[in-house]
Amino acid sequence: MANEKKNPVQMPIDVLKHMVPNLPGDYPDIGEVLLDTDTIDWRPKSLEGLYEKMLWRDPDSGASMALIKFEKGVGIPSPHAHASNQFMFVLSGKYTYTASNLTLVAGSFYWNPKGQVHGPTIAEEETIFFELYDGPHYPKQPDWYSDEQDSH
Repeated sequence: MANEKKNPVQMPIDVLKHMVPNLPGDYPDIGEVLLDTDTIDWRPKSLEGLYEKMLWRDPDSGASMALIKFEKGVGIPSPHAHASNQFMFVLSGKYTYTASNLTLVAGSFYWNPKGQVHGPTIAEEETIFFELYDGPHYPKQPDWYSDEQDSH
């Protein structure tokens, strides 16, 4: 049948729920996922004033995609490096890397290569960005997080 649509590759729901922790409802095996991020609550991290909406995570590689929110005046308190490449696209706000005086604003795309020391940072106003890691976030849990989950 020439006009018949073919479904994309199907993924078992248990695998999908492991990779998409905020998957709403009880889905059958599906091939595409659409999340309404307005319906996902901001999860507070153990650094006060920092929140995330985890959109996707690969439990094997540590890669992830999330929305991140910093309240005004909150930032990462010390220089650090990541165990993988970090990519950020700023949706709103103003976020500054104080050591390098690099300021990200809405529309900025930032790439921090694996192992590159950067920070500290400060949100000069409430800031929201999309963040992607292509592997694990940190080589070890940073001291500004008291909850181990926050470093993934």
